Amino acid sequence: MVCYIHSIEDAAPLLRHARRICVIGSLGSGKSTLSQTLAARLNLTYVSLDRDVRWLPGWQERARDEQRELLRQFAAGEAWVIDGSGSSSFDLRLPRTDLVIWLRLPRWRCLFGVTKRVARYKGTVRPDMAEGCPEPLPDREFLSYIWNFERRYAPWIIQEIDRHGPQVPVVTLKSHGEMAHLLDLAGLPH
Repeated sequence: MVCYIHSIEDAAPLLRHARRICVIGSLGSGKSTLSQTLAARLNLTYVSLDRDVRWLPGWQERARDEQRELLRQFAAGEAWVIDGSGSSSFDLRLPRTDLVIWLRLPRWRCLFGVTKRVARYKGTVRPDMAEGCPEPLPDREFLSYIWNFERRYAPWIIQEIDRHGPQVPVVTLKSHGEMAHLLDLAGLPH
């Protein structure tokens, strides 16, 4: 059974003392921004699954066994924030995780987040993406992933958390305001 933390007030002290944090959620939810903030404020290594594990220059995907080996090495570290929802790697991450922060923003907010990201980075490489992977216009598959995330992917994520980290506390945040509130309560100004 997933170990949900039911209030931001209860999650704040856990966050303050966490040394290994997974930030998950839909595309456009703000995972990378929050993860980078947490890494900087808590003096943790920031690991982006997109930048550090999955993608090579030119949008070439790394071989699956290479991805898992890289992630195994990152997860073996003592102090990190790993940004990414790939539940196929939860078996590597969750046993070492102190806290999962699940961003469950409404899909319209995630679509707006992607729109802002594309407007800012279109044709250039954003900081949380692999070198040589410029920000593209989202295609139908990308937008469909966001639109259907809660219905299609959230049940799988819950199942994988329950399978690989049922003891790991999970805090669910549903807005940028809740993210800011958690940072404030944890004494981590944003």
